[in-house]
Amino acid sequence: MPQSSELRTTRQRTNAAEPAHGVPGGLIALLAVACGMTAANLYYAQPLLSSLHDVFHISTATAGWLITLTQVGYVIGMVFLVPLGDRLEKRGLITALLAVTTAALVTAGLATSFRVLLVASLVSGATSVVAQILVPFAASLAPDHARGRIVGRVMSGLLTGILLSRTLSSLVSEVAGWRVVYLGSAVLMAALAVTLRKALPQHAPTTTIPYPRVLHSTLRLVRTHPALLRRGLYQAAMFGAFSAFWTTISYVLTGPGFHYSPIGVGIFALVGAAGAAVAPMAGHWADRKLTRPMTGAAFVLAVLAFALAGLGRHHIALIALAAVLLDMAVQATLILGQHTIYQLDPHARARLNSAFIATFFLGGALGSQLGSLVYSSGGWTAVTALGAALPVLALLYWLTEHRRAGLSPARDTA
Repeated sequence: MPQSSELRTTRQRTNAAEPAHGVPGGLIALLAVACGMTAANLYYAQPLLSSLHDVFHISTATAGWLITLTQVGYVIGMVFLVPLGDRLEKRGLITALLAVTTAALVTAGLATSFRVLLVASLVSGATSVVAQILVPFAASLAPDHARGRIVGRVMSGLLTGILLSRTLSSLVSEVAGWRVVYLGSAVLMAALAVTLRKALPQHAPTTTIPYPRVLHSTLRLVRTHPALLRRGLYQAAMFGAFSAFWTTISYVLTGPGFHYSPIGVGIFALVGAAGAAVAPMAGHWADRKLTRPMTGAAFVLAVLAFALAGLGRHHIALIALAAVLLDMAVQATLILGQHTIYQLDPHARARLNSAFIATFFLGGALGSQLGSLVYSSGGWTAVTALGAALPVLALLYWLTEHRRAGLSPARDTA
């Protein structure tokens, strides 16, 4: 009996020293920072468009192609590279991709023509999918009861990186020039590759099927799981609206109404970062099985955000509030969507994530380009109308969603 009592005491102390979810807090923090740093590569160019417009003597619509092709590159990476997260040892794959990202960013920083910058951005966009290998990695480490919270914490790092990237880019370009933005990011990617190589545990592949069959199985997952396609289309609409807003806002802020400097645009982008706070809450909502109602609420919030942005054409406070609300809505649907798809097949999380992210990044690429074209022809009012229309379409699609009694929520609800 004394031995039994001593054993219980030891176990209690051990349990008290470990996180309730069993995943070390330091590892979660590293994954969050790594996701934020890699995802930031997709957005450094957004506040630079007006500067690049002058440097390379290109039109507003042409400059918008830089954002579009970066996101197209991300889609290519999601389709062809992220599924390898199920097929290859993840630590080695992550290191290799970050090495290519580093080389592409150096090329972008030294580019002497806009075409070279476009190609380099396409490549860096494709290999920056490291973030989307790390997120399912975190999901695999977490127990079922805490998966939403763990993914939410990692995603909060990713989303914070996306939002802070604009501020960092604006500040660095103002002080040292736009080239240093890309070259500085190359240094960060090289350092991150070394850090992750040392810190991440080895993670064995979850499938041994040949690479062509891995790609084919990704398409089959879309057909097998209706919730995967539905959540992808929801997020495509939301991310299209998000991209249209952030691709064109720099033109608004630097234009006649506000006359902001690049630093001013960067400071404004900090406002949107407040929206990242919703990510852990969204994970909590998902764990409490509130995915469907909170998804509908997020669509309504996005519509409201664009209504405020349209009304606040000459009022920076309203535009700032709109940015916060929009970022909150987009991040909430993203976390809720990922929580849904990760439950569909535990052995195919990288491929599920690949199909999900590729779908909505196509929406983002389309939103970026449409936003640039619409702004050129109709100004900010036209952009806000476009932005509001996309979540309205998602809301209408959401109304067709039916919950069927007796079926697994993870499998048949979105």
